[in-house]
This record gives sequence, structure tokens and C-alpha cells, in this order.
Amino acid sequence: MSTTPGVTDCTGGLAVVGAVCIGALLLTLLCWCWRAFKTFILSEVWRVDLKKYGGWAVVTGATSGIGKAYAKELAKRGLDIVLISRSNEKLKAVAEEIEAQYGRRTMTIQADFTGGGSIYPAIKEALSGMDLGILVNNVGMTYNVKLQRFHEVQNSEQIVNCNMLSVTQMTRIVLPDMVKRGSGLIINIGSATAAKPCSLISLYCSTKAFVKYFSQCLETEYKSQGITVQCVAPMVVSTNMTWNCPVNCLVKSTSDFARQALNTVGYSSYTNGCISHGLQSVVFGLAPGWIKSLAYLIKRRRQVKEDLHEE
Repeated sequence: MSTTPGVTDCTGGLAVVGAVCIGALLLTLLCWCWRAFKTFILSEVWRVDLKKYGGWAVVTGATSGIGKAYAKELAKRGLDIVLISRSNEKLKAVAEEIEAQYGRRTMTIQADFTGGGSIYPAIKEALSGMDLGILVNNVGMTYNVKLQRFHEVQNSEQIVNCNMLSVTQMTRIVLPDMVKRGSGLIINIGSATAAKPCSLISLYCSTKAFVKYFSQCLETEYKSQGITVQCVAPMVVSTNMTWNCPVNCLVKSTSDFARQALNTVGYSSYTNGCISHGLQSVVFGLAPGWIKSLAYLIKRRRQVKEDLHEE
């Protein structure tokens, strides 16, 4: 049986292209599996000694949620802690808790990060001359009533000040001394919702997308100078912002999340913090946008019904 030379050549070429594509996909999968193993499994055994960056760690939004958990975990790992938040009473309580549990020194700075640029000169003066090795830009906020369309948001300026201005200004305060020493760690808390557009939390997602790209730009810019910049983008963690939803295999407690996320320092410049959130993020990223929009709209409708029922 004879064959046409042109057809044979075409079929052979397509087979080669198919083999190359499959090989590339397999290689990508293997690389992803190795990064995941290194970031979430190996890091549990070989942790980076965070004290090498300096003696003090600064944590914004440190009186509750992820910020408080980071502050306590950093103290547990041998660092003294600067706590920054807007409530003096809560700052004092967390400081006493850290000193009693871990025997570390603490310092508190009262500041309302929704207020704009006027707060930063005082923060800079308070931190002057300290051996600041780590900055955790954690403070953040979302809408004050669950889910909203953008035109309904009343506190948009406060959200931008808290989620974006705080990250840039706090980084500007600590970076010069880190560059002089040739060592430092900046952790910016973002959100997995920044990966794709999401309805009804558009401003929150947009500010967290800024945090992600700002972190990645800083990492590229300062890595050669000994500065490590990491963006942590969690899925759902049980905090006041998520209405303290129950902890389960998908939802992490703040303490567990902070411990696992800190283990990833030195292993990944962008991380979801833990393997559970990493897997969820993959699924979240693959889901079509209209499915996520529909899910938020359903949730929004339920909230409206709840509000009407309460009234």
C-alpha cells in the first residue's frame, strides 16, 4: 500500500509537535510539584532562621487576626516585636501577652492607617535607630458591610489608604536601613482574590492586586542587595474580616496559617501560605470568571434577604 509523501511528512511533524507539547506540560507539572514540595513540605523541616535579618520585627494591624498571629509566631522564633495598630488598649494587651508567653521585648505604636499620609512621620521617628530586620505589612480592610457593588462603597478612600498606602509608606520607612545592612525581610499580606477579577469586592481585589505586583517588583529590584520580599496571598482564614468562619480543612486558623506561611520564607517569593490554600488557589484560578461572579451574586442575595429579615 502506497502513501503520499506530503501526508506522511505532515503526520510526522504533528506527532513531533504533540510530543513536545506533552513533554512541556509534564515538565511544567513536575516543576510545580517540586516547588510545592519544597515550599510546603521541605520548609517544615529546614526553616530559615529569621533572626538573621535583625533583632526586631514590625507588624502592622497587629492586634487581631493574621497580624497578631504573625507577631506571636515571630516572637516565638526569637524576635522582639513592634506592634502597630489603632487601639492602644488592644496594643497593650497583645504586648503583655507576647512578653508573658515568649519573654520577648515589645514596643507599641498607635496609628490609624485609614487616615492617609500624615501618620507616617511619627512612625518613622518612633522606629528610628532600631535594628529592624523584618516588616510584615499586614494591616488591611474591606467593605464595612460584607459585599457591595463599587458605587455603594462609602469608605473607598480608607480602603485605599489602609491596603495600599500603608504598604508603600511602611516599606519606604524600613528599606533604607535594610539596604545599608544588606539584609532584610519584607512580608506583604495580599489575597488570593487578586488573581482574577471578582464581583462585589472589586476595590478590595484591586488593592490586593497592587500588593502582589508591588511585592514582585520590589523582589526583583532589591534581591541582589540582600533584601527578601515575599507576598503572602491566603484564601480564607478565620478572622473578623471573614466573620470568624469555622476552621476546617479549607479554612485555616490564624495561628496555624502564620506558622506555615513563615516557614515558606526563603523558599517562595509568592505563596498562598499553606498547601491547602495553594491547592484551592489552583482551582480558583482555573474556574471561569462567570462562575465566581455567580457565587458572589448568590451570596449577595442571601445577605440582602438576611438584612430584610432582621429589619
